[in-house]
Amino acid sequence: MTTAASLAYAEDFLSEDEYLAAARQRADEVGVVPVSPGAGAALSFLASAVQAKAVAEIGTGTGVSGLWLLRGMQPDGVLTSVDLEAEHQRLARETFTEAGYVPQRFRLIAGSGLDVMPRLTDAGYDVVFLDADKVEYGEYLEQSLRLVRPGGIIVFDNVLWHDRVADPAQRDPETVAIREVAQRVKNDERLRSVLLPVGDGLLAAQLL
Repeated sequence: MTTAASLAYAEDFLSEDEYLAAARQRADEVGVVPVSPGAGAALSFLASAVQAKAVAEIGTGTGVSGLWLLRGMQPDGVLTSVDLEAEHQRLARETFTEAGYVPQRFRLIAGSGLDVMPRLTDAGYDVVFLDADKVEYGEYLEQSLRLVRPGGIIVFDNVLWHDRVADPAQRDPETVAIREVAQRVKNDERLRSVLLPVGDGLLAAQLL
C-alpha cells in the first residue's frame, strides 16, 4: 500500500514555477480550488501524449489547469475554457499572458458548461477536461463524447471527491453523480479508462 509520504512525493515530483504559483495565489484570493501539482502534471502529460491542438476545459478557475494544459499542447494549439465567473476568467487571462501565451492560444467563454458545450464543434477536440459542477458530470460526459475526436481523451477532476466516493455511506448529490459517471465510463465499451489517484482524483478515458 502506498504511504502518505509516497503520495506526497509523487504530487511534488514536478515542481511548479512562479506563474503557476501566482495563479494559485489568485485562486486562494477568490476561493477557487485548483488542480494539484500532480494532477496538473498528469493533464500536461495527457495533452502531450495525444499531441493536442484543441482542448476544451469546463471550469477555468484562475488558470492553473489551463496553464498545465497549454504547456502540454502543440505550439499552435488553442485552449477553449468555459467558466460561469467572468472575474475568474479575467484572472486566468492574466495567468496565461504572464506565462507568455499570446491571446490566439486561448479562448475564454463566460457561461455554464451545459449552455456552452452544445455550441462547440463535434469531434473537434483532442482533450476535454471537466472540472465544474459535479452534479452535472453525467451530462458533461454525454457532451464530451460528441466533442472529443476518436483517440482523444476525456478527463474528469475530483473523482475521489475528498474520499467520499469510495465510502458507500456518502449519498450527497455531488458524490452520487461522480460515482455514477465513473461507473458509466468504466462500463462504456467505446472508452478505455484509468483512474489516477493524483490530487482529488483524475478519471481519464480515451475514445476508441
